Amino acid sequence: MKPLFLAAALAAATPAFASEATVYVLDPSHSQVVFHYNHLGYSTTYGMFSGFEGQISWNKEDPAASSVTVSFPVRTMLTGWEARFEHFMSGDFFGAEDDSELVTFSSTGIEVTGETTAKITGDLTLNGVTKPVVLDATLTQEMDHPMEGKPWAGFEATTTLTRSEFDLGMFAPYVSDEVEVYISVEATPAE
Repeated sequence: MKPLFLAAALAAATPAFASEATVYVLDPSHSQVVFHYNHLGYSTTYGMFSGFEGQISWNKEDPAASSVTVSFPVRTMLTGWEARFEHFMSGDFFGAEDDSELVTFSSTGIEVTGETTAKITGDLTLNGVTKPVVLDATLTQEMDHPMEGKPWAGFEATTTLTRSEFDLGMFAPYVSDEVEVYISVEATPAE
């Protein structure tokens, strides 16, 4: 789930940007975190976070000195079914009565693994619990945006979260404790 957000860190995985640290911002209209889990062995259930914002400070000369931060309210979760959303927001899971319950990610390290790939380690705070997570990140494309006429980049990342580690383990193992997370974001230099 948190991830939420997070994919912006992918920018740190490549040498595609300026030679000095540059601040990039996520395009909230094209940044999503999709998660899924197994429901009682019968089906795979999906959810999503979208419309969030984040920031990357990217250093081409020293990618390990780059950083990413993302934060958004857990109540921005989309489940496709109102009763499921309300259950997730209840005391059984997040206990999120308003937008003060946040999902946050802050990178703590970057290991470049290929020309367009990296492992990005960071602290994910979910349900008031902070744990380290690793994102397997890929730069999908970097070039001038054909409609915006300025530099643009796309990134993807994946990770697996164990929900019981974030005090969200109700119904495990019948509802899978592992949650698969897929992140896709676009980013552009801040103006």
